[in-house]
Amino acid sequence: MSDDLLVVGFDLQAQREVHISEKPLDHWRALGYGRRETVVCFYCWHGIDAPAGTRVPLLARGRIGGLVRPHFAHPAGTAPPLGGHSRETVWHMNAKHRLARWAEALPNVARVRMEQWTDGGERRADVHVTLAGGTRLALEAQRELITDELWQARHRDYAANGIRDVWFMRPNTRIPHVLFAEATPAWTLYQRDEAAEARLGEPHSREDWQWWNKDLRLFSPHHPPCPGDPVICERFPLTDLGLDHNGVTFPPAMVERLEKEAARVRQAADQAKRQHQQRQLGQHREAALHPPRRPWRPGPLPPVQPVPRPTNGELVCEVCNRPLAESLAPYGRHILC
Repeated sequence: MSDDLLVVGFDLQAQREVHISEKPLDHWRALGYGRRETVVCFYCWHGIDAPAGTRVPLLARGRIGGLVRPHFAHPAGTAPPLGGHSRETVWHMNAKHRLARWAEALPNVARVRMEQWTDGGERRADVHVTLAGGTRLALEAQRELITDELWQARHRDYAANGIRDVWFMRPNTRIPHVLFAEATPAWTLYQRDEAAEARLGEPHSREDWQWWNKDLRLFSPHHPPCPGDPVICERFPLTDLGLDHNGVTFPPAMVERLEKEAARVRQAADQAKRQHQQRQLGQHREAALHPPRRPWRPGPLPPVQPVPRPTNGELVCEVCNRPLAESLAPYGRHILC
């Protein structure tokens, strides 16, 4: 099974794109090659890899329970040269139809339109979705890596028109982290499995100073990740996912799991905060009971009080008038005077 099988054709009578899953294979065989020949290759008819208006009736192939899912095919010798249509082009068209059919099946979706322009004509959404509450979403199937500048321009044009853009990437396409810098999730669409994969950021380290005072969402698996975060990939069947004003919603089991993780983080943060406050309180109490001693500093010497000079002829110091040893008589003073 492959994501780039031809599953989209063009009905010349209805003048619209058709998806092979819309009707049983017998229906398409009756309209295809060798029969009525009104279902033709969408790409050839629209001038992709062939002159515009090239009419190639399609074969409907596949069997119930087979290894290869039902698909259209060119009759032998009618495919474009060099291996047929571009895999990227086929993936993009298939993805738009896959996303449109998924959105139409959701109970809160009021309207789904493909290739819908914004009111100002700046952007054309692959799949434009209007929810029951009036919220408008643009489901974008991105088949190759997009530059930061180009993505930001598209993102801001949608925002200016009141539209939330939701991005589905082709498998094996690198995710530009500019989406995460703008708090925009990125999903990978696996059409052959009818599944989508989300990227969640791994919990941030709790060794940061006072981590409990920061955004606690970042210390459990968080969606979308922060730019540069190591990521955790979680894949879900498309039928388990929903849409709301923020974009794609997780299945209830995943929501419950993330809420439990977040509750554990809040509990750990409260405990860490209490322990920090208790340590601070203990330090204050210790300081109050044992105030630090002031360091000793030498003070000035007291002034020397004068001593009256004796009148009895005793040998005294000529400086301090105190008795002087005979050995110091030649000097007339004490050594320290």
